[in-house]
Amino acid sequence: MQSHLRPLRPLRLAPWLLAAIVAACGKQESPDAAAAAPAKPVLSIEVVSPRAESWPGTVGASGAIAPWQEASVGSELGGIRLEEVRVNVGDRVQRGQLLARFSDETLKADLAQLDAVVAERQAALDKARLEAESADRLESSGGLSKQQARSVRTQAVVADAQLASAKAQRDAQALRLRYARVLAPDDGVISARSATVGAVVTPGVELFRLIRGGRLEWRAEVRSDALARLRKGTLATIKLPHGAAISGRVRQVAPTVDPATLNGIAYVDFPATPGLAAGLFVSGEFELAATDVLVVPASAVVFRSGSRYVMQVGDDSRIHEAKVETGRRRGADVEVLTGIAPGARLALAGGAFLNDGDLVAISASKTAATEP
Repeated sequence: MQSHLRPLRPLRLAPWLLAAIVAACGKQESPDAAAAAPAKPVLSIEVVSPRAESWPGTVGASGAIAPWQEASVGSELGGIRLEEVRVNVGDRVQRGQLLARFSDETLKADLAQLDAVVAERQAALDKARLEAESADRLESSGGLSKQQARSVRTQAVVADAQLASAKAQRDAQALRLRYARVLAPDDGVISARSATVGAVVTPGVELFRLIRGGRLEWRAEVRSDALARLRKGTLATIKLPHGAAISGRVRQVAPTVDPATLNGIAYVDFPATPGLAAGLFVSGEFELAATDVLVVPASAVVFRSGSRYVMQVGDDSRIHEAKVETGRRRGADVEVLTGIAPGARLALAGGAFLNDGDLVAISASKTAATEP
């Protein structure tokens, strides 16, 4: 019986299709080969190492800016009209400078009248002295009794006393006339003015207030435990509202402490500086003895989840997060209290883009932060 099955023919593929299949098979990699491929760095960074430095200790404080000393310039006259005021608040004046002037016509008239009284008393004294000399001669020759001569000499003594009284009154009036010119008692800056042209003031009323020498001081409230560490000449630095920082020196430390707040007052002298005005309440700090600290650039510290970290670079160029505790900041550096060793290598910047275990490429190496 003859079979109807035909023998199978070999499969023939087009040459271009066969070439494509061979190429695709050649590109397929084994799992082992893929695992052996080198990992790529996620970031190229510069590294730094912490640096040991000697930083002065600090004590924070706050307090008001006040005049070093103030002079109250008042009126010595009463019932006299204020005719002229020459200065205003903020003006810098010199000792003896005219600040204000009272009307002096009446005072000058009274002084002229007393000058006439003095001249009259002087003439009366001269006459009494001549009479006393004549009485002495007559008494010696017997032409005048002792009692009469004594009476003449007594009149000369009375005339002398009357002249002294008239001179005293004239001097008092001359002093009142000088008081009509209100002069600055010292160099300084006018801090308050209540003088008004045309006002009739009473004696003792304050017309101006003067900051002597224009000097201001910081009355810093310092904790009692830190107050004993301050000395005359200790450096203090405050920051003004517009951001400028100025430095001064401790002039004096109060010998007492407020029992309610347990704070004492340190008086700090400051030079005249734009923006520094009496009445400002500012914060600052005092520099104490220096201590050894470990510092890193502030750019190397990353803030995450309420804590601070630095990105340490291991020998395998992988990142290891290290939680640190930081202290003071000075310029571009920050003090590190705990968390790293002096020889650690840290990412200088870019830590916010790195995670634990990331591979990095090191582009350069530096010592720690910039000089303070």
